[in-house]
Amino acid sequence: MKELYAVCPHAGLRILEMGFPLRVSFRLFTYLLGNKLKGRARFAFTLMLEPTLRCNLACIGCGRIRESKESLPPDLSVEDCLKALEESGAPAVSVSGGEPLLHPQVGEIVEQFVRRKKFTYLCTNGLLLRKSLPKFRPSPYFSFVLHLDGLKPTHERIVGLKGVFEEAIASIKEAKAAGFRVLTNTTVFKGTSPAEVEELFSLLSGLGVDGMMIAPAFNFQGIEEDLFLSPDEVRDFFQQVYQWRKKFRLYHTNLYLKFLAGEKRLECLPWAIPTRTPAGWRRPCYLLADEYCQSFAELLNETRWEAYGPGRDPRCASCTLHSGFEPGAIGAISRSPSAIWTLIHG
Repeated sequence: MKELYAVCPHAGLRILEMGFPLRVSFRLFTYLLGNKLKGRARFAFTLMLEPTLRCNLACIGCGRIRESKESLPPDLSVEDCLKALEESGAPAVSVSGGEPLLHPQVGEIVEQFVRRKKFTYLCTNGLLLRKSLPKFRPSPYFSFVLHLDGLKPTHERIVGLKGVFEEAIASIKEAKAAGFRVLTNTTVFKGTSPAEVEELFSLLSGLGVDGMMIAPAFNFQGIEEDLFLSPDEVRDFFQQVYQWRKKFRLYHTNLYLKFLAGEKRLECLPWAIPTRTPAGWRRPCYLLADEYCQSFAELLNETRWEAYGPGRDPRCASCTLHSGFEPGAIGAISRSPSAIWTLIHG
């Protein structure tokens, strides 16, 4: 932390805010600098944990549906999940899937993570959330993340089921009333306008949502529909989103938003958010699974990372997802005074 304050002493704790709660930002920066001081070039920021690949929706842009359409491996046990967390050493974990609320022991998994003071984010489509609330307890270390890809017509077209939007909104209201932190995650597909997302974010702000994440959809192989924004469309869309950073609680760094708007270049760090699934550790990243590793050490140390990323693997050419580039934004802060200034002032 001293390095950050030496670069910009008058910024104070504003350096840590960056769209995340102060508690999260402080832990993230101390963890980052601790690893840097130990000379580690690669380490995990957040564990992406998929305890089950089962889902109660079939979203048209989802690559997981296509990967696992023939057979599903058994769910991870609580012990498997704890081992993955210990292996990664990450200060945060995103519990996703599949629909994690379908896992019979998801409450116990989250409880164990929170007990270890890991920042835990449970990603859900909301269909099972209201009846699942008794499985969880409010904590500053725990948040629900609701999936909403637009207003009702857009969202329900993407997820392929009517009534999902209203249920997600009802879930947000009930979770907030019960004292939980609630975030949302919006994936932008072709045909969705910035005006629609701005209206959605205004609605969510009125509900007291604690933060909103947004990113362009990734063009998964095997999806034939014209769903995905071109690089120029991503830039134009997010130039408008960037202007909302003081209007809405966007759960991103300013650097990542500037990257999406085409105003900054960032490095993808695919190892920073490793994905553990019932099949193993995905290699190389959350989006691509060329193969599976049996341990995090194997993933970290035996992957040819130089073979992946924009300019190296054609599948990565148009990728801008936060699972790779948000860690690049955070990593840039420890190397560049100008990056810190952008982080604070935008």
